[in-house]
Amino acid sequence: MNLPDGLVPVADGLHLWSPGHAGTWGFANCLLITSGEQAALVDTPYDQPMTEALLAAARPVLPAGAAAVTTIVNTHVNGDHTFGNGCFPGAEIIATKASAEHLCREPSPQQMHFLTHQTPADQPLGWYAREHFGRYTYEGVEAVPPTTTFSGRYALTVGDIEAELIEVGPAHSAGDLIVHLPAQRVVCAGDVLFAEDHPVHWDGPLARVAAACETILALEPEVVVPGHGPVMSAEDVRGYITYLRELEALVHARHAAGVPAGEAAADILAAGFHDHLGLRERIVILTAVEYRHLDGDTREVDVVGLAAQAAAWAYRDHGPGKP
Repeated sequence: MNLPDGLVPVADGLHLWSPGHAGTWGFANCLLITSGEQAALVDTPYDQPMTEALLAAARPVLPAGAAAVTTIVNTHVNGDHTFGNGCFPGAEIIATKASAEHLCREPSPQQMHFLTHQTPADQPLGWYAREHFGRYTYEGVEAVPPTTTFSGRYALTVGDIEAELIEVGPAHSAGDLIVHLPAQRVVCAGDVLFAEDHPVHWDGPLARVAAACETILALEPEVVVPGHGPVMSAEDVRGYITYLRELEALVHARHAAGVPAGEAAADILAAGFHDHLGLRERIVILTAVEYRHLDGDTREVDVVGLAAQAAAWAYRDHGPGKP
């Protein structure tokens, strides 16, 4: 697995670990905040080997007096942003109260191991799980929940650096937060924002994701760190909002016409909606989630079930024996 061996400076006291790898799942950005003898980390990688790689890359920029990263901020509780929490024993882990309340619906490391090793490899979900998640090591990983939760806003101080954690969920997930660093004019957005690939949003609706992005723009940042992919500008965020609103219009029109969700997604995909982006099958998930809201479906989101729908589309078009 090709991982960065260094961190990229974003602003004074801020360094980004950005593993890249567009076109697949799980390579999330992590932002290290250092000041004086203190260090905090926004999000943790998907497994222990990735977290060890991050720590090795971070050593040259950690403060001389800092024994360890003592504060973790989880922008949301998806495993690719939290499974590395256990590599920071004793750290305070901060997330929204809504994230903590919905942690039980997230696939556990044990469930991810099952999906990537024990599901039928010749069936869509088993094939897709191995294709996109088989590179990760879930054995021995324990999901470590937050130790501090909040609703609304939370002030965090790391040495001389002031950060504000702002709850913007439900959007991508039930309990998203963004990290605003006003003096540095940086916002760490978590999975409210994606770069280079089609996004995936489990909770939605798309209007709430767009509203979360508008909250980011209102902070007037110079640099925005998405959950995945390269850093973005304010103009990039505006382009992302346009994407969300275009997709919302396409989905709503098909729903109003009585087109089933699966057919609606297939139609949008066939029309080539932003097909320069990777992971086109995520349109299946986005459409299904939007239909849930339009239909007034308030049942708990079935994350694996939604992923299985996307896997079925990808398997049909790109599975074994397909180009």
